[in-house]
Amino acid sequence: MKFHALISEFCVAKPLKNKWRNQSRRINCSKYLCFLLLFSIVLLIFLRHLFFFSIDARPSSHHHSKKKIHRLVGESSSQDSCLGRYIYIHDLPVRFNQDLLTNCQVFTRSIDTTSMCEYVQNSGFGPRIISSEASDLWNSNWFWTNQFMLEVIFHDRMKKYKCLTNDSLVASAIFVPYYAGLDLRRYLWGFNTSMRDSSGFDLINWLKQKPQWKTMWGKDHFLVSSRIARDFRRKSDRKSDWGSNFRFLPESKNLSMLTIESGPWENDIAVPYPTSFHPSSDDQVLQWQNLMRTQNRPYLFSFAGASRTRQKNSTRKEIIRHCQSSNKLCKLLDCNSVGHECDDPLKLMNLFRSSIFCLQPPGDSLTRRSTFDSILAGCIPVFFHPGSAYTQYLWYLPKNYSNYSVFISATDLKLGKVRIEEKLVTVSKDEVASMREEVIRLIPRIIYGDRRSGVESVEDDAFDLAIKGVLKRVDRLRGSDL
Repeated sequence: MKFHALISEFCVAKPLKNKWRNQSRRINCSKYLCFLLLFSIVLLIFLRHLFFFSIDARPSSHHHSKKKIHRLVGESSSQDSCLGRYIYIHDLPVRFNQDLLTNCQVFTRSIDTTSMCEYVQNSGFGPRIISSEASDLWNSNWFWTNQFMLEVIFHDRMKKYKCLTNDSLVASAIFVPYYAGLDLRRYLWGFNTSMRDSSGFDLINWLKQKPQWKTMWGKDHFLVSSRIARDFRRKSDRKSDWGSNFRFLPESKNLSMLTIESGPWENDIAVPYPTSFHPSSDDQVLQWQNLMRTQNRPYLFSFAGASRTRQKNSTRKEIIRHCQSSNKLCKLLDCNSVGHECDDPLKLMNLFRSSIFCLQPPGDSLTRRSTFDSILAGCIPVFFHPGSAYTQYLWYLPKNYSNYSVFISATDLKLGKVRIEEKLVTVSKDEVASMREEVIRLIPRIIYGDRRSGVESVEDDAFDLAIKGVLKRVDRLRGSDL
């Protein structure tokens, strides 16, 4: 309005005929018109610039990752590949994770032949395997991996997850990078229950103070454990009782825990034990699969393990007896013997890739890492309890277990109703070929790939399937709360 008044003052004369008589007035009018035009252009440019940057690329950085998440102007939900897949990582105090690795000697037991600190390197994969064999079979993708490093391996993969966000409001799930198994390992022997329970109690108190907790009261939170679920469910406060009470804390019951062995609890989900093979590309997986298809397998079945002499009615005792009396159809790697090589991944893989069937009885618990080592070797697993695989790894293994394995009742074995050798020789060559191919097809699903180089993989591995499973689970829980 002020500009309009100025123009009127200089450009509008009362008598029409005198409108342009005064030259100075004509010049002033021209100057103000130019000024008004220039000012309008500058104002439009400024407003356009301001609006563009307010809704354009929105960088989102996370302290766990240097990668940024970008949302484009006008981007539809169908174009956002991370929609429904965003994950937020809690920035826990270092006492719950990194400090455990820095002070790794504290969870090395006196009976351990190797310091646990050795296994921390290479993001939890452990030292690279250097083989003296004149073969490229054991290339740079093989490591001395300890099963208790699963928490470290998983955390490192989470840092590289492509759909991380630092905005918990857009996250579909929230990861809690607590090294539960390593933390508990420090206090399992010689400490009272208060020491074993303290970290879990402190973690829950920390989580409850965060605004993210109140969104679903922890039902959208998940963590990983390198120990079996039972280790976190001590039922009494007697010092002699095993484990901690972490999963019996009321708030902890809302958390989902990915663990190497679940139980009857709905909030625990079994994921594969880590093997020693961590390929960095799909080609490396395909090469290994093809190699396992062409292996010469002179042994009908094999077993690697100890007899568990202190266990009453041990299935393993019967298995070892059957193996030793099988007239060289079975190869035994006795882990009771002095100087045994059961911890050597090369010895184990050489045994399994020379066998048609690999026996997988329960040990200290129902499940074994050896199950996944045998699958990796293209060796058909033989189970003696449904809880060793069939009721465990539902996100990973086929529902029809007869497609990839053989089941022998442990009860029938102990009662002498079945002989392992007689059971396995009845499996036809065609059935063996079909089962072996199914086992080999499972290999990509049960390994934890090496993504440190930044190379993306087309094939889903154990980590990818775990994340997909968690997202589906949280989505279902979110729907049930509505």
